[in-house]
Amino acid sequence: MTAPLAFEFLIVERFGGVMKITLNRPDVLNSFNMSMARELRRVLDDARRDDSVRAVLLTGAGRAFCAGQDLSVVTPAIDGQLDLGETVRAAYNPIIRAIRDIEKPVVCAVNGVAAGAGANLAIACDIVVASDTASFIQSFSKIGLVPDTGGTFFLPRTVGLPMATAMMMLGEKITAQRAHDMGMIYRVCAADALAEESMQLAVALAEMPTRGIGLTKKALNSSLSNDLDQQLDTEEDLQRQAGHTADFVEGVTAFREKRKPVFRGQ
Repeated sequence: MTAPLAFEFLIVERFGGVMKITLNRPDVLNSFNMSMARELRRVLDDARRDDSVRAVLLTGAGRAFCAGQDLSVVTPAIDGQLDLGETVRAAYNPIIRAIRDIEKPVVCAVNGVAAGAGANLAIACDIVVASDTASFIQSFSKIGLVPDTGGTFFLPRTVGLPMATAMMMLGEKITAQRAHDMGMIYRVCAADALAEESMQLAVALAEMPTRGIGLTKKALNSSLSNDLDQQLDTEEDLQRQAGHTADFVEGVTAFREKRKPVFRGQ
């Protein structure tokens, strides 16, 4: 493990090819202020540019993953003139675009409550692992707001329109187990095992042919808007790119030589 990088509201650590990012405002359940949002966007951009980063692991400090927007930051400004759309544009949209655009696997370890923007931040990641004590809440309706942070895009595609509608309109708490049963997250594990299991998953991904995984992620992103013919063309193009990678050559060579491949994400 390398020494943590210095940030005000994040803890950023390196474990080999894994960059671990911990939201670090535990006294307010890791809710977002603009500074934390900017820091997270910056770190995700760093991870994208750094070839030595092969996978990203996102989690929260303390007893929560993320409680969404820190309302104490905006409440004093409510006078009928507050532009929350600007907050979404400046804080949340760049983060979601960064997560989806980075052609590397992003694992999210949900260690506690994930509410509002925090819930939607989690499901925008590639693979979500949650503690058995974690929960997900589309809390926007409780204060008269609209789900953001990509929630109206990803949640209906994950659990279906009827369930997503109910979750967003009712704002009910969804347990980690129920989220798993609905196909919203990949795995539930014991609270005391979450850190280890999520890191093991991220390390395993980092040791895989991450160039191909990145292209797979690109194909999945395209599938959200393409029709069948467009997606078939996308698969053709991306498979052509994958076939030119060093990892593909290594994978085939290792298979023929009956040894474990050593992938480099190239």
